[in-house]
Amino acid sequence: MPQAGEAYEIVEIETDRGTTTCRYYEAQGARNGVVMVGGTGGGFDTPARELYPQLATDLQNDRISTLRVQYRHPTDLVESTVDTILGMRYLESREVSAVGLVGHSLGGAVVIQAAASDPAVRVVVAISTQTDGTEPVAGLAGRAAILLLHGDHDPVLPHSASEEVYRRAHEPKRLVVYEGAGHTLDEVAESLSVEVKAWLLKHLPGTLV
Repeated sequence: MPQAGEAYEIVEIETDRGTTTCRYYEAQGARNGVVMVGGTGGGFDTPARELYPQLATDLQNDRISTLRVQYRHPTDLVESTVDTILGMRYLESREVSAVGLVGHSLGGAVVIQAAASDPAVRVVVAISTQTDGTEPVAGLAGRAAILLLHGDHDPVLPHSASEEVYRRAHEPKRLVVYEGAGHTLDEVAESLSVEVKAWLLKHLPGTLV
């Protein structure tokens, strides 16, 4: 159920691969949308002390709709990318014409893969990403701005992973490595939220920083 102050509707996308379940935070009249995905933990997991539900609710004030996607198979990069693309298609069915993608851990590779499949994607945010599956990042040049965030005390995926993806990416791009932060970046949740929102507003069309 939604937390206090959180309002979303459950969206179930039926396909021959199974049902992808999402939480949709609608902003009336939105032409921009954001899809948020987690890592291998499954469910509606989120990094940085409830970053996703808080940001989804906040972005409604900027006329940006958000869809949080629950993977059908959270350890499978290909199937998780399919789920994310289905989420993007759903937003497009709701008249969204420009999309931002935010992913944590495995989700960093997922959003890069998904961005490579659709020119509607203008912004990619990869948090504590892995390197496997991020090869398409070079192909986003001139089309999607990428923000990479990582903690230098990450015991799951080293911050060198984000540094490697940053090296392969093209402008516009930004890398932030947080001192003393772990894999979920709970230690820097507030500043990370500011970074993510600012990047989305800067690079989605017609929004203001």
